[in-house]
Amino acid sequence: MKKLNLAIIGQGRSGRNIHGLHYLSENNKYFNVAYVVEEDEARRTRAAGEYVGATVLEDYRQLFDKNDIDLVVNASYSDMHFETTRNLLQQGFNVMVEKPMARSRYECDTLIKTAKDNGVGFFVFQQAFYSDFYLNARNIIKRGVLGDIKQIDITYSGFSRRWDWQTLQKRVAGGLYNTGPHPVGLALGFLDFDENIRVAFSSLNRALTFGDGDDCAKVILTAPGKPFVDVEVNSNDAYPAATLKILGSRGTLRSTLGEYELTYITDGENPDRPVVETFLQNEQGDPVFCSEQLIKHTESGSFDPGAVFTIATAKLYEEVYYALTEGRTPSVTAEMGARVIEVIDRVHTENPLDVKF
Repeated sequence: MKKLNLAIIGQGRSGRNIHGLHYLSENNKYFNVAYVVEEDEARRTRAAGEYVGATVLEDYRQLFDKNDIDLVVNASYSDMHFETTRNLLQQGFNVMVEKPMARSRYECDTLIKTAKDNGVGFFVFQQAFYSDFYLNARNIIKRGVLGDIKQIDITYSGFSRRWDWQTLQKRVAGGLYNTGPHPVGLALGFLDFDENIRVAFSSLNRALTFGDGDDCAKVILTAPGKPFVDVEVNSNDAYPAATLKILGSRGTLRSTLGEYELTYITDGENPDRPVVETFLQNEQGDPVFCSEQLIKHTESGSFDPGAVFTIATAKLYEEVYYALTEGRTPSVTAEMGARVIEVIDRVHTENPLDVKF
């Protein structure tokens, strides 16, 4: 199997600690790092020592005259994603862009069209779709043990403060653009990317941030005949709930990135109860509350909590490799990424925050 040559733009947290970590691990079976682009001199020097044999460049435009690149990974600042990606696609490069894909649905559609017009591949790095906790939840829903799914809660929250570029609206940042593509994307996934998905409720606010972007967000999505999905991305939650909770007509799934537990009932094991239109009473005629001991079933299991950044990343890169070499359609498409941004952009439109920087 021949490895493809790759260029990565950016050696920040994502570019180095997620993508770079993958490139230098045994999980990287498909790509060779041929070029690293980084505007900061100290990071360029560090990259030259870490990616042995790679050419280190200061500006991504220096890639334009290279003819030995099979894929460019755009892990630049979020506000650079659209313009940098469009320029690369216009130059005939296959591109994978970090999340957020762009600022708006219009920009996303522009990138998709540009890729099509230039006959190149275009991918979005949303590795959460390949994570164990999400795939396990999808499998449990498919098994039917939870019955009809009524509600899904997805929480990507914590208790912390930020004051870096990821807090600034002008940099396409704030919690919903930065962290939100993961839970919003999974929410759309649980709703099967139904064409009729709508934002039933949304709220953006500031709590602990020192910037002017949001760090307190709630989004409720639904579609006809589907459950509603409640998404929270908050920095002021000192007692965050499970990353994922799914409530069905027969039971509940609770899951974090590292473990899950499931409680459910099955048909026929608990007899139906006739409805009493007045009050229930005991043998002495005293009113009593509805109470019974249900026959319940439980399951539990665990995952590697770090796999969302390792194994899931490896799966995504594997699909990109086969998309480029064999024309396979990846599980996560650019159109899916555009749907994610469409929701986030809609929420920002409905809840404008004043710009301070």
